[in-house]
Amino acid sequence: MAARIRLKRVGAKKNPHYRIVVMHGPKPRDGAAVEELGYYDPRKAEPMPVFPNPDRALHWLMTGAEPTDTVRSLLRRAGIWARFAELRNAKAKPAEGAASA
Repeated sequence: MAARIRLKRVGAKKNPHYRIVVMHGPKPRDGAAVEELGYYDPRKAEPMPVFPNPDRALHWLMTGAEPTDTVRSLLRRAGIWARFAELRNAKAKPAEGAASA
């Protein structure tokens, strides 16, 4: 079953706040999350996502969890996506060297 990193809406009517969570693909938006990675308040003057433990987000990305488009942009703004790209490319380079040898 594929894991997704996506937003889970919390907060009152017309006052959205979001939790950034890992869920199994077919679960409903407000269903049980596997793990909460952070939160996001879009109503702030300078909205930035908050990831208390960015290593957990990297862990889920490295194990194949697929972020939604919105979460991917939030990961970019937090700097986590760049670290993920570096780790993914570093992991792929030794495999390329072994294949050509």
